[in-house]
Amino acid sequence: MAEAVMQKLVNEAGLAAAIRVDSAGTGSWHEGERAHQGTRSILRQHGIEYNGRARQIAASDMDASHYIVAMDRSNIADLKRRFGSHSRLYRLLDFATEGGDGDVPDPYYTGNFAYVYQLVEDGCRGLLQFIRTQENL
Repeated sequence: MAEAVMQKLVNEAGLAAAIRVDSAGTGSWHEGERAHQGTRSILRQHGIEYNGRARQIAASDMDASHYIVAMDRSNIADLKRRFGSHSRLYRLLDFATEGGDGDVPDPYYTGNFAYVYQLVEDGCRGLLQFIRTQENL
């Protein structure tokens, strides 16, 4: 969900040539699968078509990325355990105006795709502003 939302915001800002958006999970459980139907449905409700496929993050992703953005504390811990520290490793809701406890709940378990969309959009808006400031875009 976050990849699709962030890509939409980047495109709307006219920054697609400057900012590459990608997504990968910490585990391989759903590798190769499309996003959950609930995710695709809530994205469509917001005018976003998404056809991405799940993949697991690799060391090359960590090396090539300026910003690594995780959904929760568990993801952060998994990334640090597998790859060590990264100078720009954040949780998405670190950038939100109303981030709650800082962790994006997994709607696969809660079923609350609309609430998660709101959190993700808020975090992505803040993240984009942060990147624009950091990178002078």
